Amino acid sequence: MTEDPHPSLTDRLSDTVFRGLMALARSLPYERRVPMMGWAVAHLVAPVAGWRRRIRANLALTCPELPKAEVERLVRAVPDNVGRSLAEIYSGEEFLARVRNLPLEGPGAAALQAAHDEGRPVIVAAGHFGNYDAWRGALAGRGYRIGAIYRPMGNALFNRHYLRAISAIATPLFARDHDLKAMLRFLRSGGMVAFGFDQFFRQGAHLTFFGRPAQTPTSAAELALKLKADLIPIYAIRQPDGLSFRILVEAPVPHSDAETMTQALNDALERQIRAHMEQWLWVHRRWKDRRPKTPQA
Repeated sequence: MTEDPHPSLTDRLSDTVFRGLMALARSLPYERRVPMMGWAVAHLVAPVAGWRRRIRANLALTCPELPKAEVERLVRAVPDNVGRSLAEIYSGEEFLARVRNLPLEGPGAAALQAAHDEGRPVIVAAGHFGNYDAWRGALAGRGYRIGAIYRPMGNALFNRHYLRAISAIATPLFARDHDLKAMLRFLRSGGMVAFGFDQFFRQGAHLTFFGRPAQTPTSAAELALKLKADLIPIYAIRQPDGLSFRILVEAPVPHSDAETMTQALNDALERQIRAHMEQWLWVHRRWKDRRPKTPQA
């Protein structure tokens, strides 16, 4: 991706505001820095960015049964998790020291270890849930060769320092649509690569998520089938203290066809979100069809 040599005024302003907030946060001890950024994003950024409106719209579409009080809690708790995650990512070694030795729980942990020991590729299925980078740090801390696909930010100024921050957690990183050959070489050498699958993809399969049509990329499942690799869902679940995590690794998705396997990923992620509603990125425009469900006659 070629960086824009003349970023817009909006990009410059938003990047300046973010770096100012992060500089203020980093002047604080870690235990105060993370909640401070959570508060700032929830109360300062979210209203200006229109996130509150988008969260309400997504919840009305997918979870109309939620009480109003719960919706209003999530309107603030979802951006709070985003802010905490950013503070953690930009904390470098302080963050890594907290996550690199976390135990891997769940039935997929043994499958990850076996693939690592045998030098086999793994496709790691990751949603925008909890803190995506906490489990990357935990896997890298075990010596696993964990790479990830990332989507370059539209704001090149922000992308520059964000890429430095996430690169400090684990590498390699592969830019979506640009580094396919390098990613395939890494996988065929026995590496693990994380694929996101929970954002709207116009060319995606017409699957369902929270009972609604959701166009979903099937590339993770397609690559697992092509390379005969395990497709393993993983989650870093933020704990009630707001600072620590559990790393949950689910069993490999059985190989069948790409759409069936990807629907299994959607279903597994939905179960985790329903258990921890504030930890998913409800600010994303996941569902483009926003017509409300119509009652059956």
